[in-house]
Amino acid sequence: MTATARTPGPFGRALCAMITPFGPAGDLDLEAARRHARALVADGCDGLVLSGTTGESPTTTDAEKTALLRAVREAVGEGVPLLAGVGSADTRHTVRLAQEAEAVGADGLLVVAPYYSRPPQAAVEAHFLRVAEATGVPLMLYDIPGRTGTRIETGTLLRLAEHPRVVAVKDCSYDLLAATKVMARTRLAYYSGCEELNLPLYALGGAGYVSTVANVAPRQMRSVLDAFDAGETAEAARLNQLTAPLVEAMMAAGLPGTVTAKALLDAGPVREPLQPAGREAVDGLRAAYEELLAATD
Repeated sequence: MTATARTPGPFGRALCAMITPFGPAGDLDLEAARRHARALVADGCDGLVLSGTTGESPTTTDAEKTALLRAVREAVGEGVPLLAGVGSADTRHTVRLAQEAEAVGADGLLVVAPYYSRPPQAAVEAHFLRVAEATGVPLMLYDIPGRTGTRIETGTLLRLAEHPRVVAVKDCSYDLLAATKVMARTRLAYYSGCEELNLPLYALGGAGYVSTVANVAPRQMRSVLDAFDAGETAEAARLNQLTAPLVEAMMAAGLPGTVTAKALLDAGPVREPLQPAGREAVDGLRAAYEELLAATD
């Protein structure tokens, strides 16, 4: 089969939702963050998303988020897209975080739907527009109703797509039909936020993924998209199947992806209320990881 031409996404294809390394006492470890960021880029990540769910944004301070972004920018240089997670339940706080991220050099902003309050769709739309108007940085909207309690509905996305700085969606809605409808009617670039849907969404016209598993297997996650782009759809499916045991162990076995990624990377503790993975879980993670490495190296 021949390769299929595809319009590049605004932040590349293969993005990692990067962990935030901490030292033994739970403080921010900027040198470890620099090393990890450089390694991810060297292993095929087009861009990095900082201070998202995987980056423990609910339990890092505003100052830590800024310091992390600055350190990673210094580590990877200007050619690697960096997106800063700035979402919160408070619109004013989100705007402040967005403006600070822009000042430090973010190439994009990951903005989650406001959570806990469960605002109606008009309020969700107003929240995103306030952030879009507060900076000159493009937005990736983060639709993850399982965590926020609030869906970004199709009609809301269609209206938000009219704003020039709303350019992408990180989709964790598990609704491929809705994603297809929005992609068909807008210019929004859709990035899978659920590893098991990376290939299906990409095949439907998505731009790529924002992956937690890419923290530990960046080359293997990217190879699926590379094969698909080369027109090797059967190989893409095979490579995707090889990643499935690790994806399941990290993302669907009862522990948050932050916990499982840090367990495999030995990247310091997680912050409470999260707790580290137990010995049995770590053994299962290691087995799945080593199985993937053996099958792909």
